[in-house]
Amino acid sequence: MNPATRLNADASAASAALPPLLAEAERAAAAIWGVHGRRSAGSGETFWQYRHAQPGDSLGSIDWRRSGRSDDLYVRETEWETAQTVFLWPDDSASMDFASKGVETTKGRRAAVLALAAAILLERGDERFALMRPDAGRIMQGRTGINRLSNSLSLPVDVRAETGAPPEAAWPMGARGVFLSDFFGDLDALSKALSAAVARRVRGVLVQVVDPVEEAFPYSGRVLFESIGGATRYDADRAESLRDAYREKLEARRIALKEMARQAGWTFAIHRTDTPATPALMMIYQTLQAKRVSG
Repeated sequence: MNPATRLNADASAASAALPPLLAEAERAAAAIWGVHGRRSAGSGETFWQYRHAQPGDSLGSIDWRRSGRSDDLYVRETEWETAQTVFLWPDDSASMDFASKGVETTKGRRAAVLALAAAILLERGDERFALMRPDAGRIMQGRTGINRLSNSLSLPVDVRAETGAPPEAAWPMGARGVFLSDFFGDLDALSKALSAAVARRVRGVLVQVVDPVEEAFPYSGRVLFESIGGATRYDADRAESLRDAYREKLEARRIALKEMARQAGWTFAIHRTDTPATPALMMIYQTLQAKRVSG
């Protein structure tokens, strides 16, 4: 089985476990929005609801007839009649190649499977998706798009950084994003990417993909630590003496990531590679649907 076929099969298997979730999401959407879970504020012509005017709303968006019946100003919102685009960034840096003994998948492969599985679910809802890579920025949809995405995710990357950061994206207004990474790199670069997304009213989810030993730090005795790309090496005489400090730094980074996500209106979650992909996929899909409504 070639890499693209295998990746597609893995993603399809993960998404195949979700019909109950999809059915539940469709029922909830129909009850709240009325039309197949696709109804939210947007650029269509069909009336959806009135809402209170907010700072930043233009005078032209005010419905003066409705506002004239009360002391408040109201905006007339219409139903979203076009599919939104979800931008997917599965980190493909060298750091994501790590898999500890007994774990069947690398962080990078799990990130790719989750991204592709999310795209499969989006395709079933007639939504669009795009891979955030310099050579794969085209917006895709349908089964042709799924195949193209699978092929792009399966291609080897010639030059890779030690750790990853989301590339620049031409965000459409109101799009959504999924960032899948260990987020062990420069947080300033991530903050810049989130700021660019917020400026375009983009909401989404940060999923920190980690190997179990990166949480447990089970090492003891003399251990040579080396980054995947070989740029960093550290020879520890008593590795166990580093455990508490390492865990504190990991927790501090997660607190920073959670706060960055909160300020951007995004969701932060953690996924370990020794657990099934399906729960993480459920969370991603639910979050995307929630962000579509609230964002």
